[in-house]
Amino acid sequence: MSDLIARSAMDRRINEIIAPTVEDMGYEVVRVRLMTGKESTLQVMAQKPDGSIEVDDCAQISTAVSAVLDVEDPILDAYTLEVSSPGIDRPLTRLKDFDLWEGYVAKIETEQMIDGRRRFKGVLHGTEGDEVLIEIEEHGEPVTIGLKFDWLSDAKLVLTDELIRDVLKGRKDAGQIDETQFDEVETVLDGPDEEKD
Repeated sequence: MSDLIARSAMDRRINEIIAPTVEDMGYEVVRVRLMTGKESTLQVMAQKPDGSIEVDDCAQISTAVSAVLDVEDPILDAYTLEVSSPGIDRPLTRLKDFDLWEGYVAKIETEQMIDGRRRFKGVLHGTEGDEVLIEIEEHGEPVTIGLKFDWLSDAKLVLTDELIRDVLKGRKDAGQIDETQFDEVETVLDGPDEEKD
């Protein structure tokens, strides 16, 4: 079973090079994407096994990854390295992510058409074997369907008030954010919902 951490051949090659270093430092690689264009950017998302990451962690990972990539040199053109957290509306790249974020709304895309569609949006209901379970609307009724993990081309959490509150409460409980900050962030994020694809 593959994962969605690295999809293209180059992304997979880069992940093979950097993952051992990142893991030795006590982190997990969430996603690797080399975005080419006028200027190339290598985006690496990482986190601690508990899902957290700090700015200082990103800086340490960036330094270590730069050193490894300088030696292996898999990218021919000049590029910018960006190391970041997965964010609140994070990509779901491993099968275990769908169990971890059960109960939250996600958008899932499949490689091929399934029953006439490739995009699914709904509440995650964990996994069963190699299938991701998601509750979607069918003719106005909620229906839970199973999508094989290998069929997926992209998956991410949808930014909802519930997700934002739960993530911020988790940080607050860890002593990293106080009530006043929580209220301020909640106020800013309670603006009009914009659907992004």
